[in-house]
Amino acid sequence: MIEWFTWVQFGVGMAATLFCVVTGLAKRQPNDYTVGSVALVWLLLIAQLVVAIVAPATGNHATGSVVEFYIYIVVALLLPPLAVVWALVDRSRWSNVVLGAGTFAVAVMVVRMLQIWTAHR
Repeated sequence: MIEWFTWVQFGVGMAATLFCVVTGLAKRQPNDYTVGSVALVWLLLIAQLVVAIVAPATGNHATGSVVEFYIYIVVALLLPPLAVVWALVDRSRWSNVVLGAGTFAVAVMVVRMLQIWTAHR
């Protein structure tokens, strides 16, 4: 993992969380902006997966549990699409809060993945 990219992902994830939760609490239905913010978080996760696959070939090896790291990233990759499906099926204001909860979980998981990757450095 690349540390600065992790913190960018965390910042984008927290911004998306705040945006989705505030939009939901303002009694608005999910829209292109809230779903788009979740899609951005998901695209950054896909980029992180590519980095995690390529990094060992360039000498950046994980020092923690590789299995635990990949379990985290697979679960994190599942959360945004599932939250978007929820938002498309249930068009209530609470769907935005669910989108925010999903992006919050991903932001926390990305930081945990960094901790696993750099466990003994």
